[in-house]
Amino acid sequence: MAELTPRRLNAGDSEFDSQLAELISWEQVSDQQVESQVRDIIDTVRRDGDAALVAYTNRFDRRAVANFSELELPAAALEQALQTIPAAQRSALEAAAARIESYHRHQLQESWSYREADGTLLGQQITPLDRAGLYVPGGKASYPSSVLMNAIPAKVAGVGELIVTVPAPDGELSPLVLAAAAIAGVDRVVTIGGAQAVAALAYGTQSIPKVDKITGPGNIYVATAKRMVFGAVGLDMVAGPSEILVICDGLTDPDWIAMDLFSQAEHDQQAQSILISWDAAFLDAVLASMQRLLPSLERAEVIEQSINQRGAMILVDSPAQAAAVSNTIAPEHLELSVADPEQWLATIRHAGAIFMGRHTPEALGDYCAGPNHVLPTSATARFSSPLGVYDFQKRSSLINCSPAGAASLAGVASVLARGESLTAHARSAELRGEGYE
Repeated sequence: MAELTPRRLNAGDSEFDSQLAELISWEQVSDQQVESQVRDIIDTVRRDGDAALVAYTNRFDRRAVANFSELELPAAALEQALQTIPAAQRSALEAAAARIESYHRHQLQESWSYREADGTLLGQQITPLDRAGLYVPGGKASYPSSVLMNAIPAKVAGVGELIVTVPAPDGELSPLVLAAAAIAGVDRVVTIGGAQAVAALAYGTQSIPKVDKITGPGNIYVATAKRMVFGAVGLDMVAGPSEILVICDGLTDPDWIAMDLFSQAEHDQQAQSILISWDAAFLDAVLASMQRLLPSLERAEVIEQSINQRGAMILVDSPAQAAAVSNTIAPEHLELSVADPEQWLATIRHAGAIFMGRHTPEALGDYCAGPNHVLPTSATARFSSPLGVYDFQKRSSLINCSPAGAASLAGVASVLARGESLTAHARSAELRGEGYE
């Protein structure tokens, strides 16, 4: 096994800011060939509908499908998967689903309104989306947790119909994914993937209705397609590689921290794992643990590439400096492996999810802690939030003016409208005021 060589940075160095910016920079740029191919796929699906889905599925997923009906799974297939997976797997899926549902029920927003003294009603009406589409990676990849994390908040929100697309290259489907779909209560599962699935969900075909929002992870073709269809349909986010930042005071078992860093590095070569500490000897101890533990892991080669390409260990001079560096990074996953993690919350402003204490590895959040694992990446935690029930609900403003209220507001609206040279606006408001005695 080759030597692990994550970057070593010192926050006290004069070049640290530029070094950190280089370390965390990431832009999932589609080259012109990918963009051109995705655009052609989207245009073809919009034009040819189901026929295009069949053709692209046969071409990219190496299948021999004759018509669309062969692409959609019957509900019985989901139930059969649920009944036939090992009992331990079913129990784990059901336990995770229950925790995810319980957590997300706390996010439900309710409509509200109030009346002013003159009888005018103002408020907000909360309604769920009519239909949402969930993209799930398929084939040998098995991500039942993605099904649960995307479908359950949508169901809690009250989404009318949830359509899952999951590719089945060479006809291969994960029983765990299908079982998770059954547990989560999805309405339809269609075995398509790639840019063609995104296009079908965004614009609709003869058999797939247009959805209101698309959520779920995918490769560069999926990400590029999501960017292109935004506006015609809502999106959760266009995510970059997975990332973890661990802040440790040097008192956690180095093996634990090493494995936490590996837990993200094993996703793919572009994933990023960073450790921050004010204990230089601890950074060395963790690196030694990483070197010793790496050969024991199935995805050791992927981990090695990830750590050596984008991993880092950062020495800071204090907890305050650690928090400042963390806020600059705005990580997807932040582990506070320290003695009193809750006291850090006042200083941590930007993070997708915060895992507090020595006994809270990020892996628990991926599967069963309860909060969503669909999180903002690439420093977008500065302005974005985890996927939640609120992503599947929308808000409508409520305004019901009483005659007295309309007369009172008409004067204000008239002055502002005429200031903007919008005379019709002004007269529309004034007419209500003129009619009130």
